[in-house]
Amino acid sequence: MDVKLGTGPRTDHASPATVSRRLRLITVVATFGGLLFGYDTGVINGALPYMTDDLGLTPFTEGMVTSSLLLGAALGAVVGGRLSDARGRRRSILTLAVLFFVGALAATLAPNTEVMVVARFVLGLAVGGASVTVPVYLAEISPAERRGALVTRNELMIVTGQLTAFTCNAVIARVGDESGGVWRWMLVVATLPAVALWFGVLVMPESPRWLASKSRFNEALDVLKQVRTRQRAEAELKEVAALAVKDAEQQLGGWADIKATPWIRRLMFVGFGIAIVQQVTGVNTIMYYGTQILTDAGFTSDSALTANIANGVISVLATFAGIWLLGRVPRRPMLMTGQLGTIAALVLIGVFSLILPTGDARAYLVLAMTVTFLAFQQGAISPVTWLMLSEIFPMRMRAFGMGMAAVVLWLTNFAIGLAFPSLVDGVGVSNTFFLFAVLGVLAIAFVKLCVPETKGRSLETLEAELRTRFS
Repeated sequence: MDVKLGTGPRTDHASPATVSRRLRLITVVATFGGLLFGYDTGVINGALPYMTDDLGLTPFTEGMVTSSLLLGAALGAVVGGRLSDARGRRRSILTLAVLFFVGALAATLAPNTEVMVVARFVLGLAVGGASVTVPVYLAEISPAERRGALVTRNELMIVTGQLTAFTCNAVIARVGDESGGVWRWMLVVATLPAVALWFGVLVMPESPRWLASKSRFNEALDVLKQVRTRQRAEAELKEVAALAVKDAEQQLGGWADIKATPWIRRLMFVGFGIAIVQQVTGVNTIMYYGTQILTDAGFTSDSALTANIANGVISVLATFAGIWLLGRVPRRPMLMTGQLGTIAALVLIGVFSLILPTGDARAYLVLAMTVTFLAFQQGAISPVTWLMLSEIFPMRMRAFGMGMAAVVLWLTNFAIGLAFPSLVDGVGVSNTFFLFAVLGVLAIAFVKLCVPETKGRSLETLEAELRTRFS
């Protein structure tokens, strides 16, 4: 199939400065999905203690309220991936903005545990869809040399959303003086960025690679001219179009390919492994239960809410560092270094919780280790995870493949979030964190043996390399 670059609507010549500004604007708008992802996963950290009293939660229903979002995210990831491949990245993000708004409002107004669990599940659908669609959209619209930096802006917005949630929780708790229903104000804040995301996406272009996968080459060229210089846009479209034709001939795009194509099947296994590696550090136990961990270590409830802001601050700073590192070091060593750092922090949290009595010394040492843990997690593991998952799958099934990997990620997250309160109650904080440390060692072995390097290639070159490697 020939691609006629000279037909269709014309786009004015764009200077490099104009191209850069457009890319930054598109990235900011798209990553509001990441901001909502972070806020809705982080807000439960401070809201849960107040919600427990108002709704009469037990340890099991606490786990259900927390993890229902994660179960929804698992479904949202696979459904969102399929819809994104079928209907386009832009339209999918618009739908997600509506789900974020409806879910946040329903959770705010929830009269009982059952409604809260359903509302959190709806939020989970949006979080799961955003976890797939936003990184794929950014990966497909970014030039190869800037892909790492732009895709990981979404991770930056996730941790910014979590920091915003921690800060809002602390401020609202102090202003509300722990009055009944204070948690509702914590939850309703999430409706504001949902509205901003919906209006922002209305003026965003569609992914050029998705357009090419649907043989809409002229439209793909028009979008590329908005975010590339004209000469580069035309050259890039030729490469994208050639691969789109090849994928169409091989009918790559869904479940049948996983069953029938060995290299796709092996690649899915790698994607599943990367997803599990990110979760078995236990990161979300600190994100969801951080306030309770610090309270158990010796902080008062108000002090724990305030101290927990340190976790959010270090997550944001570490993500900035991670974005800088991704442009300079390979992905695999960065992922393994992050694992080593989190293992050390987990072991020390367990040791301090085991040998030190409850009090200031234990409280501040545990806080120092949670901060250290998050520095390695958010500075290395999480950025590399979401970036690699957005890179490794073929163009025609990129969102579907990432969606399937995200299902595994969210189901692992769900299992850990649901089990954590019972684990702490049954075997104690120390043994729980020692267990996560052991899983971290196994994760390093998997990365060393199975995960490919993806840095420095265009998505089309990378697809050809992975096709050869796993065939």
